[in-house]
Amino acid sequence: QVQLVESGGGLVQAGGNLRLSCAVSGRTFTNYNMGWFRQAPGKDREFLSAISWSSMSISYADSVKGRFTIFKDNAKNTVYLQMNSLKSEDTAVYYCADQIRGTTGWGQASAYSYWGQGTQVTVSS
Repeated sequence: QVQLVESGGGLVQAGGNLRLSCAVSGRTFTNYNMGWFRQAPGKDREFLSAISWSSMSISYADSVKGRFTIFKDNAKNTVYLQMNSLKSEDTAVYYCADQIRGTTGWGQASAYSYWGQGTQVTVSS
């Protein structure tokens, strides 16, 4: 049974930092690219960042480039999203997702197979 479990969300003041984690089980972690998305109320799910199965390729949305960092620990089957200099507009539910290596379309939610349940991030101004 495949499971992606996010953690690390919470309430933080603007300018603060959070680190999200996504623990994956039921998969051979190193065969999958991993992505982070978020969805704010009334808005579409937004791509944030992705990392390839080999960690050789990384992509960021312009909205988070320079503030967010994606990385993974293969020994722990976990992908992380370090979020710095948070803004009120970063408030959303954050999701991780996976896609089999070789898949194209990192920025498209439809290109991902399994999703976590999401973790709420609230940034107060």
